Amino acid sequence: MFTKMKNIDTAFQYMRSFTIVIVAGCLLLCGFVIFKSYQLAAITQSKVYVLANGKALEAFASERKDNIPVEARDHVKTFHTSFFTLDPDDKVIQANTSKALYLADGSAKRQYQDLKENGYYSNIIAGNISQEITVDSIALNMNQYPFYFRCYATQKIIRATSVSLRSLITEGYLRNVSRSDNNPHGFLIERWSMIENRDLKTESR
Repeated sequence: MFTKMKNIDTAFQYMRSFTIVIVAGCLLLCGFVIFKSYQLAAITQSKVYVLANGKALEAFASERKDNIPVEARDHVKTFHTSFFTLDPDDKVIQANTSKALYLADGSAKRQYQDLKENGYYSNIIAGNISQEITVDSIALNMNQYPFYFRCYATQKIIRATSVSLRSLITEGYLRNVSRSDNNPHGFLIERWSMIENRDLKTESR
């Protein structure tokens, strides 16, 4: 009889130990599954899909501080491309300069007004002149705020009888502003000025 009681007690202890191991294993498994679920959700949320020309392209979200130099250079390039790309069409000139002026403060507007008052845009229309710009490089100083930049570019001025190349160097500062459709990078160019704008060469057409 005592042997039977001992066997029952031993079996009960085994069952209890087995149950504890099973419960602990289930808890560990649940914890692992929850951890992996959160990890997978974080990875999924870091992915952005952009629809371009009917194709879904995968992009990755990141902190803005990681992309500030890239966005700053693109902002400066976009401004100069819009401001200096001109054709002998008043609507094209107005559209491009309006787009550029959203990206800069009053210093750019003053340059635009000076060029307009001096008949620069009228001469482009009257002379059937086209103007293109190639941004060669942009130097940024990210150790100060607002961020200082210097832009090195080449202007190509196409006339009926000749093509001229001009060296253009400008400088200014970038400060953070709210993003919008007109200013997607969230920067504003301040104290913009031209340091150099000289002829390099002129070729006959």
